[in-house]
Amino acid sequence: MSEAGLGTGQDDAQCVTRVVAAPLEAVYRAVVTPSMVAQWQAPGEMTATIEPLPDGYRMTLRYPDSDDPAPGKSGEQEDRYRARYLALDPPHRVVQAIAFEIDDPAFAGDMTMTIVLAAVDGGTEVAISYRNVPPGIRPEDNALGTRLSLEKLAALVERGS
Repeated sequence: MSEAGLGTGQDDAQCVTRVVAAPLEAVYRAVVTPSMVAQWQAPGEMTATIEPLPDGYRMTLRYPDSDDPAPGKSGEQEDRYRARYLALDPPHRVVQAIAFEIDDPAFAGDMTMTIVLAAVDGGTEVAISYRNVPPGIRPEDNALGTRLSLEKLAALVERGS
C-alpha cells in the first residue's frame, strides 16, 4: 500500500492507494453495491448501516462500545453522512459528493471522494482521493480512516475472488 498527496488545505487533494488481490470487476462491485459498501467503508472497528437512496446512499458509522466513548460528529458515538453519486464509470471510477449530517460549520459542505480502479499485476489498484475536505477533519485522521477502510475492502474482495 502506498500513500501520497496528503494535503492540509481545504482544497488540497488527499489520496491513499492500495493494491488488492482481486479482479477489477469484483472490486468495482464492492465499491458500488450498498450492502458491500457498508461492510468495508467503516474504518477499523467501526460498523456501518446504509440506506440506499435514488442518487446515492446515507451511511451511519458507529464507533465501537468502550469505557472511553469516542465523540461522534453527528451524535453520540456515530457519524452520519449522505453520499451522492456524481459519476459512475464502470469498472474504473466512482465520484461521490459527501455531506456530513451535522450543524457544525467545521464539517459543512460537500467533500468529493473519487475512487479510481486499475488492473495491475496481482489484482486491482484502488486509489481513493478527496477534495474539499472540511476543516474539521484532520488530514492524518482522514488518511488513517481510508487506509483502515481499504484493509476491509481488500479482505472482503480477496476472500470472494
